[in-house]
Amino acid sequence: MPTTPDFDPQPAADLLTAARTGAVPRPADLPAALRPANAAQAYAVQDRVVRARGEIAGWKVGASGPDAEPARAALTQDSVQVGDAVHLAAASFFVIGVEAELVFQCIADLPPRDVPYTPGEVLGALGTVRAGLEVCDTRFAAWGGQDAWSRLADQACHGALVVGSGLDECAGIDVSRQPVRLEVNGGTVVSHDAGGNPAGEPLRLLVWLANEGARSLGGLRAGQWVTTGSWTGTPMVMQGDVVVAEFPGIGRAELRLD
Repeated sequence: MPTTPDFDPQPAADLLTAARTGAVPRPADLPAALRPANAAQAYAVQDRVVRARGEIAGWKVGASGPDAEPARAALTQDSVQVGDAVHLAAASFFVIGVEAELVFQCIADLPPRDVPYTPGEVLGALGTVRAGLEVCDTRFAAWGGQDAWSRLADQACHGALVVGSGLDECAGIDVSRQPVRLEVNGGTVVSHDAGGNPAGEPLRLLVWLANEGARSLGGLRAGQWVTTGSWTGTPMVMQGDVVVAEFPGIGRAELRLD
């Protein structure tokens, strides 16, 4: 993902980091002079945001349709939680959007290389598949309204990832027939009898991530989690809510917002 030599991603990354930590007020958007103009520049900013934040524990990858170009964000250790019922402080987020997602775990390294990884090689590097909940948040002053490249630079609106229960083997899952249910405080908010992820088959996303998306940050590593896009849109929730993502036959993830 080469970027143009006259674009310096560091000032934009510094601003996003300062907004996240509260060192400066949240901007409405990145200033025009700092704003990335394409995906390569947005990823260059995002990579610096991630390196400043900490150790990479996972990735998010998704696409708006089965033929659309995927997009990714690296997720740091402080934002990934694994457990049966995860508690997070609502005050840690500016907004709290929730998405039911399928999460895969890497069991082998897939470092950058000149020869592209085949789908079979990528599948062979994946172990468990689990139900997950992504919390979507923003470092800007309002949810939405920013330039698309600014949102991508801002870790693609990532707030946290909750990884719940699942299966030891990811082979044989038919996402076109997989049901999903998202509940808030015991009531169903979104459900699909089959499918729900606009990207379709997640293997395409995972192969793209291994060959292109993760390259600038050293590739995929054993132990990292990869969440593969929302099946339920992004409903907003608040302090006190209990959110459950249920993928029947696979597993469930539960988030309690304290």
